[in-house]
Amino acid sequence: MELFSANYEENTRALDDLLGVGRCFDMISRDLYVGGRRARMWVVDGYGDDAVIERMLSFWLPLRDVSNAQTMQQFIDRYITFNEVNAEQNVKNTVTSVFLGKMALLVEGYDECALIDAKQYPARGVEEPSSGKVLRGAHDGFIETLVQNAALLRRRIRTPQLTLEGHKISEKSRADVVLCYLEDKVDRALLARVRAKLAAIDANSISMSQESIAESMMDQRQWFNPFPRVRYTERPDAATASIMEGSIIVLVDNSPAAMILPEANDFYFPPLVGSYLRILRVVVFLLTLFITPVWYLLVQDPDLPNSALSFLAVTSECEVPILAQLLLTEFIVDLLKLASLNTPSVFSNSFSMIGALVLGDFAVQAHWLVPEVLAYMAFVAIANFAQPSYELGYAFKLLRLVLLVSSAALGWVGLALGTLLIIVLLVT
Repeated sequence: MELFSANYEENTRALDDLLGVGRCFDMISRDLYVGGRRARMWVVDGYGDDAVIERMLSFWLPLRDVSNAQTMQQFIDRYITFNEVNAEQNVKNTVTSVFLGKMALLVEGYDECALIDAKQYPARGVEEPSSGKVLRGAHDGFIETLVQNAALLRRRIRTPQLTLEGHKISEKSRADVVLCYLEDKVDRALLARVRAKLAAIDANSISMSQESIAESMMDQRQWFNPFPRVRYTERPDAATASIMEGSIIVLVDNSPAAMILPEANDFYFPPLVGSYLRILRVVVFLLTLFITPVWYLLVQDPDLPNSALSFLAVTSECEVPILAQLLLTEFIVDLLKLASLNTPSVFSNSFSMIGALVLGDFAVQAHWLVPEVLAYMAFVAIANFAQPSYELGYAFKLLRLVLLVSSAALGWVGLALGTLLIIVLLVT
């Protein structure tokens, strides 16, 4: 059954079956009489705004006659006071709308139903995201509710040029995705490509929200490239800045992260300070990438103790090769991160500090690691937090390992080849 018919019993049976009435505990349905006619409503428990629904029911139940409304649209115009409502004849669209939180009302005598957007999603507050804290500026953040996120953008961009373009992704998941852009600044060719990629997505599930969308949109042939091709932000002000510069922001329902753009601190400081912070971030990136491979090559030079760089030489006894120490420390840092992530929040901070101190001290005393390795790796671990992009941090980590291995195998030539490989990956 694709379209509703004039047969009230057939329509109600079709919706009961598709919506899982009696099968799903959270699907609420109720029979009532409106103006002497049979009617039935469906709503998902937990989505419906009880106060709004109760007010509408208290208006419908006393009605004596609705025969002056020949169509459902006329019924809506005369007897439904709620603003967000529309008539729908397609059964599939009705089912999807109910699962999205709308209330469906079917009245005897009409071949359409009314879809009333009287929903109230469970949502957390719009507090500042932990991964994007700023010294100055707004302290609100995106949440998992798409409508609320759109409102946070609307509050900052009050021009009619702002377009929030809705899309339904995949026939199975029917996930909501919104493209946000300015009509007079957006790159039309890029917008067309993004629309085409969204339309081509046919995933069975969008359970991972924006990550599932990003993976479906990307070219799968470049799985070997660790650099992220999508930037994320949970800050509405950073997303707003991106839109005002002509970029496209992608919002996905059930996700607090918008795809794209730079750090908010750069925008809230004067140009001189903001430029300094951006330059500092780039320098730190380069240091985290090259500091351990270059230091390893210098340590392997037998003339180092007699040169001006003698302070870089390893003076402690060690039973493990320097390359193995660097690789082992890289893995230990990740191990501590994972352990801290899965540790209850009450103990996570103390666990990370105690774990690092105990492991580091024991490793040095047992001659597994030298203090110089711990010092350089501590700098690398701390410097990774100088930028909020989790994906970019791990891209640099993987490439640092590649540089270490290539430098150990081919010396300075290996370092040059590894650097060339990184440039190629960036360009592609």
